Amino acid sequence: MDEHDMLLSPAGVEALRIALVRANFTANGIATRLGSQATGGVARNDFRAALRATTDRDPLATLIRVFICEQTEPENAVAAALAPLSIADALSAGIIERHGDGMRMGLDLEPYGDDWWVLADVPASARPGRPLHAEHVLGIGGATQTMIGAAVRRPVQTALDLGTGSGVQALHLSTHAQRVTATDVSRRALRFAATTAALNGQDWELLHGDLVAPVAGRRFDLVVSNPPFVVGPGTTTHVYRDSGRVGDAIGAELAAAAPGLLTEGGTMQYLANWVHVTGEDWGERVAGWFAGSGLDAWVIQREVADPMAYVNLWLTDVGEAADPQRMANWLDWFDAHKVEAIGFGIVSLRRSGHHDPVLRVEDLRQRVQAPMGDQIAAWFDRQDWLRGRDTDGLLDTRYRAADGLRLHQEATMGEDGWGVDRQVLTMPHGLRWTEEVDPLVLALVGGADGRLPLRDQLALLAVAHDVAVEELAETAGPIVAHLVERGLIEPVGRPDV
Repeated sequence: MDEHDMLLSPAGVEALRIALVRANFTANGIATRLGSQATGGVARNDFRAALRATTDRDPLATLIRVFICEQTEPENAVAAALAPLSIADALSAGIIERHGDGMRMGLDLEPYGDDWWVLADVPASARPGRPLHAEHVLGIGGATQTMIGAAVRRPVQTALDLGTGSGVQALHLSTHAQRVTATDVSRRALRFAATTAALNGQDWELLHGDLVAPVAGRRFDLVVSNPPFVVGPGTTTHVYRDSGRVGDAIGAELAAAAPGLLTEGGTMQYLANWVHVTGEDWGERVAGWFAGSGLDAWVIQREVADPMAYVNLWLTDVGEAADPQRMANWLDWFDAHKVEAIGFGIVSLRRSGHHDPVLRVEDLRQRVQAPMGDQIAAWFDRQDWLRGRDTDGLLDTRYRAADGLRLHQEATMGEDGWGVDRQVLTMPHGLRWTEEVDPLVLALVGGADGRLPLRDQLALLAVAHDVAVEELAETAGPIVAHLVERGLIEPVGRPDV
């Protein structure tokens, strides 16, 4: 896209940036001006303290009142706050709009990060009763933040953002990718993304089209996507939410496209919803998306919702919660297809170049600590390390227990005192793995202090537990590989440890 596809002219973008910098309308500038109490209130949509702190209506105060507190302010104050951007240009771009005898925000202009700004549409909650535009452009919501936190942030040459919307993911990609490409099916969204890019001094390749169509035949080192993943009958009323695909087909479609999108060693990550069908294993359903792909795949289910809660959420999101017919039609579709629940999660794929790709589909509800990107990258690293070791290699390695590893025991009081019924190792941070272990595995982990190779450690355990060392060695390989994959024990001497 060229400069004419922005919401403002290049001169207008520069004028807006000058106004925002001059007023110190940044995340840090706002927090400093408001103080911790008012800033905390704003995070809960309680603007009372923020409004009390901005009664003098200098440029920063006015911008806070208009774009943070959703207030209507006098035109002269808004004009002074936006100068050198003219009121006429701001109105023409839709950044502000007339309301009553003053001006209010027409778009969501959000200070973000240390010194970024993101332009998006005003959410439905800020304009009750006003229908959302069919090509409504989302700001920084929960799903957006999930994708930001899950993305692997390692330096790459080329990165692709599929379905960029306002351009938030592309902003983050620009911090560690030399070239950023972004696509969207909505030309309106691309205008927002182009303006966000220019406002932040970025230069992205912006392409119009549905999902991967605009980049057919091209490959990238990193691909991220927060696509229109909402599950339903395939109707499209709002492009940020509805893909036009029936059910959860968009997740399968992205999985099928991944092998052709990635360079050797490349990574693709996207958010997805999938259906839980009565009588079927949801994990097997999702695993089927990656059959024959040749890619390592790790799917993490973070949330599960029942159909009623799911439909309520998405109708509320577009301001249609009071439409009983829409709700009934959607729920009827779920009933007809025996959908008993909908899962939400993160798909991470990697083109590893191996003939034995690893596939894991896991339910980690309530156990994921954001951000996840480093954890996901480390998981792929561990897969590489394990592929390079046969059983002898595993036995010849020294290991240490992960930092912070905890043991939880359940015991029953009997005639001879407490009898341990169950022992569980847990990680208190990261992905918060839990692993039930038997006494021998617990002894193995407990003795993993990095001093002895596993082979020598097993010899000591064999004596202590009166077990043949050959028997222990035979079973230790798969057990150790599993513990390493989980990160419960770590090989000593790995360059990434």
